[in-house]
Parts: sequence; structure tokens; C-alpha cells
Amino acid sequence: MLSGNTIADVGETLVALLRDNIEDIGIGNDQGGKISLLSPAYVNSTNGIRLTLFLYSINETPYLKNQGKILSQPPDEFEFPPLSLDLYYILTAYPIIGSDTKEPDLTTETLTARRILGKAMRVFYDNGILSSSALQGGLANTEEELRITLNPITVEDLTRIWSVFPDTHYFTSVSYLVTPVRLRSERKISNARVIDKEMDFGSIVQEENN
Repeated sequence: MLSGNTIADVGETLVALLRDNIEDIGIGNDQGGKISLLSPAYVNSTNGIRLTLFLYSINETPYLKNQGKILSQPPDEFEFPPLSLDLYYILTAYPIIGSDTKEPDLTTETLTARRILGKAMRVFYDNGILSSSALQGGLANTEEELRITLNPITVEDLTRIWSVFPDTHYFTSVSYLVTPVRLRSERKISNARVIDKEMDFGSIVQEENN
């Protein structure tokens, strides 16, 4: 069911999709690295995060913005169309560059991060349309359908995004668009049903000419 929780439900859906499809490289389970919706600013060498999917921008879906229809809710209410949104995510994989037990092999760790990123991109490519049981939370088993597409952005735009994390090292990232994400409107119009009808008839009298 559409609700104000839909944005969170989308995030839950994407994380579940990644966890279910890239466990073969030891990520997404209790023994492997973590997948998180956190900002890159919160990732460090001790929290075990290997992959983040950070929601960095939300825009109204342009081609669904001017829906003129009002949806009917029986028996006598009309509901405004849902707010349709485009969600933009940054997908980033991280090497583990610090350990309490041993000095990491930075080349190996970097290659592992590249493999994780490639696996995640393949998962999104192979599952570009999500619906029904693939959705999580309040979206599960509804008629909603989400499209995941790679969103090409320039190095300049990517640099701007990372510039808001001044104390964070840059790691290779890619942007994704998830749409349409619909939030149900709570605006309703009551429409009283016709229960009585009164009709009044008159007669036209034609005047005689003398």
C-alpha cells in the first residue's frame, strides 16, 4: 500500500536485492561485509561496510507531475493522485584498509572493492524492473513497479556530490535512478451522493393576437 513510508520501502527493497544476489563474494551476510544506506561520510575502516547506496537527491517525476485525474474512493470520496518521485542514489564500494590483526594488502582490497562494485552493477542491470514479491515493506505484493537505471553523470557532478563529505576519501562511484516512487496523497474531496430529486414543471401560455 502506498504511504509516507514508500521512500524507506524502496531503500529496503534495493538493499535486499543486493544482499540476495552477491553473497558469493562474502558480502551481505553476518560473516561478510555490510551493505548500507548510510552516507559515505559514516563509512570507516572499523565498521565493516563494503557497499553503500546513498540517496543523494529526490525530484518530482516530470512526466507524471500534471496528472489531472482524481482517483475515486467509494462510496463518496475522491482522492488526489499520488506524488510521483525520482530517487537518485550513489553506489560505492570500499576496500577494508585498516585491521586490528594484520596489515591489509591494499592492492587485493582495492580489487575486491572493484569486484563488489561490478557485481552490484550487474545485479541492478539484471533486475532493472522490480515488482510484486521483489518489493519490500509496504510495497510488497502490490501493483507498484520500480525501474532501476544507470544514471550517467559527469565527473564534475560526481565531484560536487563528494565535496559535501570533506573528511572522506573518494572511492569510485556510480549513480542510479529509481522511478517512479509514488507517495499516496491524503488530500480528499467528499462528494455527497444524490438521495433526493425535486422537479418543478411549468406551462407556457401562448397569447392570442387581437
